[in-house]
Amino acid sequence: MSAFWSMWVSVITLAVIVGCTWLLLATRKSQPHQELTEETVGHSFDGIEELDNPMPKWWFWMFMVTVVFGLGYLVLYPGLGNFAGVLGWTSTKQWEEEIAYAEENYAPIFAQYSSLSIDELQLADNAAGLRIGQRLYANNCSLCHGTAGTGAYGFPNLTDNDWLYGGDEATIKHTITQGRMGAMPAWLPVLGEEGILDMTHYVLKLSGREHDAGSADRAEPQFQALCAACHMPDGTGMNALGAPNLTNDTWLYGGEFGQIAHTLRVGRSGVMPSFRHLLTDDQIHLITAYVTSLSQD
Repeated sequence: MSAFWSMWVSVITLAVIVGCTWLLLATRKSQPHQELTEETVGHSFDGIEELDNPMPKWWFWMFMVTVVFGLGYLVLYPGLGNFAGVLGWTSTKQWEEEIAYAEENYAPIFAQYSSLSIDELQLADNAAGLRIGQRLYANNCSLCHGTAGTGAYGFPNLTDNDWLYGGDEATIKHTITQGRMGAMPAWLPVLGEEGILDMTHYVLKLSGREHDAGSADRAEPQFQALCAACHMPDGTGMNALGAPNLTNDTWLYGGEFGQIAHTLRVGRSGVMPSFRHLLTDDQIHLITAYVTSLSQD
């Protein structure tokens, strides 16, 4: 923060505290009565009259204690522009201390499972390790994939055996560690609206559902020219690119006619964040064990 804005924040903060204190004292001093009275201030509403009585002493002193506390806080902690406070506290420093504490206390717990294979972690003897993986999953992954791993609109279901990039141990670890970037281009500028509708019928044909045969036949050459490079000529998809299989009944963005047409029309962009800076290798190992167990239930 520049010196100007630091001074600006400090002056405004202190001015508010001083102003409130002055208002509190001035109002109390201007009270004509220091004891309870039946005299009114002339206001009446619905038969209720406002008496001209001073603020209760406990209330007044409560405000004064608040002012003293606020000034003391600003001396000890950041709050006045660039002044760091005499304690030198920062949110970053506290976060780093908490991370160090967690690393010291929990890293050995995670490490004791690192030598176990995924299959060994899923045995009953190692149920505690799998529970740790479940908790790590709940803290880091459940927001998108759901607490039970069943996914949501635009977020893959982890409980089935359909994997965009592959479901083996190494691939899942790579996905968690490095993240994924999925991109489906928008085809409306290339196909036009009629071409989009025809292609939708062809996709329905690939998954064995009701479709218009004439529309599907018209779209097949375009599918081979534009889509087969990612989804393969037979529509079974390609794990290397994260291109989904179009021949089954698993749909990331919905498999209804309108939903498929929308995907073709405007494209899709999916992001799986990288967790390599948030989780250790041991933690990723435990999450991998838990995720693979979801699809085996």
